[in-house]
Amino acid sequence: MRGAVAALLCLALAESCAPAKLAEGRLRSALVDAGLSKGDAACMAERMTDRLTLAQVRKLEVLKTPKRTLPDYVYAVRRLGDAKLLGVTASSAALCESGLAPESR
Repeated sequence: MRGAVAALLCLALAESCAPAKLAEGRLRSALVDAGLSKGDAACMAERMTDRLTLAQVRKLEVLKTPKRTLPDYVYAVRRLGDAKLLGVTASSAALCESGLAPESR
């Protein structure tokens, strides 16, 4: 009986983490599609996932272009008119670019 309870608890914990990982993957893909490098996108997505809503992630998904610098990307996000989205994006870009973000290591 204890084994079954433990198995159910582990399954519940694993499922609770799945949405965050899906959102991080979706955000990382949006950043790469927007022209950022895979390294920058991975660092930023990890930082941004818990700070943005799904609606804000959808706004980022429209910013597709072949190649873009981080400052250009932040400027494009600014044009979306969402102050929180801009703040999270700009701070993540700055920390990842400078190497100060733990995710950049």
